Amino acid sequence: MMRLPYLLLIFLAATPTFGREIAFPPISGYIPPLDHNRAQQQILNGNDDGAGLFQEYTPFAGLTTFANLPFVHCLGEGEVERYDIAILGAPFDTGTTARPGARFGPGGIRQGSRRISPDAAWSVYTGENTFLSWAKIVDCGDAPLTFLDNTIALKQLDYSHKKIVGRKANSTEYTTPRILTLGGDHTTTLSALRSTFQAWGAVSVIHFDSHIDTWDPEVLGGGISHYAGVNHGTFLHIAHEEGLILNNSMHAGIRAPVIRKKGDIRNDLRCGFEMVTARELDRIGTDGVIRKLKDRVAGTRAVYISVDIDVLDPAYAPATGTAEVGGWTTRELLTILDGLAGLPVIGADVVEVAPAYDNVGETTVLAAAEVAHSLLTLMVKQPVG
Repeated sequence: MMRLPYLLLIFLAATPTFGREIAFPPISGYIPPLDHNRAQQQILNGNDDGAGLFQEYTPFAGLTTFANLPFVHCLGEGEVERYDIAILGAPFDTGTTARPGARFGPGGIRQGSRRISPDAAWSVYTGENTFLSWAKIVDCGDAPLTFLDNTIALKQLDYSHKKIVGRKANSTEYTTPRILTLGGDHTTTLSALRSTFQAWGAVSVIHFDSHIDTWDPEVLGGGISHYAGVNHGTFLHIAHEEGLILNNSMHAGIRAPVIRKKGDIRNDLRCGFEMVTARELDRIGTDGVIRKLKDRVAGTRAVYISVDIDVLDPAYAPATGTAEVGGWTTRELLTILDGLAGLPVIGADVVEVAPAYDNVGETTVLAAAEVAHSLLTLMVKQPVG
């Protein structure tokens, strides 16, 4: 027992750094490594207040915007800083027919995106960085919506979209800004489609979901009131009735049952949709799904992509209002989205994220953040003026 200190001294004496000034390894950031080592030693010696270690930016510091993007008060009065793509939160969940909680979706998706750094987001698949493209991308925060009156809240969301799209873009070539909406329940897509119609006219919709969402308000809402008929399962029916979407739109990932044996599918076709069911992927693969989606919207001037996170199986996205088993994996969905490169995507959303039902690993919000990242990539790939 008495020999242990002696052996320890022999070990320390043989160590190259014993009795010398320790040179700490550099950390990442904007401080040059040599300066950083000197600054750390100064702090240890009590000769510096830490200013030499200051970093202008780290992914987990400051306000939580999507992917650590700059915040712009896009809904403010007068001139604001220009942008090409705006991230807009839609904290609304009183149009859901199942579990509420998606009003916290925008915050949850932003939380899931905190690991994404705009200057360090180079794709290993494409070698590209969406945030360093031609487009100036900003986070506009959330639309201020009342949670006590759906009719008023949707009018407020309509106004928010209209104001953001109505500003001048930063780019001189592509003059109209576009929006990526973070939901919120799926009712919020109706406001987004109204704003895209304002700027680009009727669009083809690629709708990733486990539900068709073209139900007649008389069926889903029971014909009780107009208020009850506007919800997350009827918004595509309403969008068709308002002339916002074209008749070459497409569902992807459908697997939930319908209410009427034949009537709901007939109405879905009338609203301009065809579908790829969730299980078709097992037969035709991701390439087959991509091909069917692209063929359906071929020749369209403008495409809108809406992703209900429940298109994923609950194993990959438990935090959603109306979960349906038998869905796609996160990898499959991201592969399909990336395969849509080349389409003229002028707007998109990720909706139905309800963080209260997520697990401790934040599986759903991490998936939703990466889906949003993929949608931004599509929006800069084939821009439309």
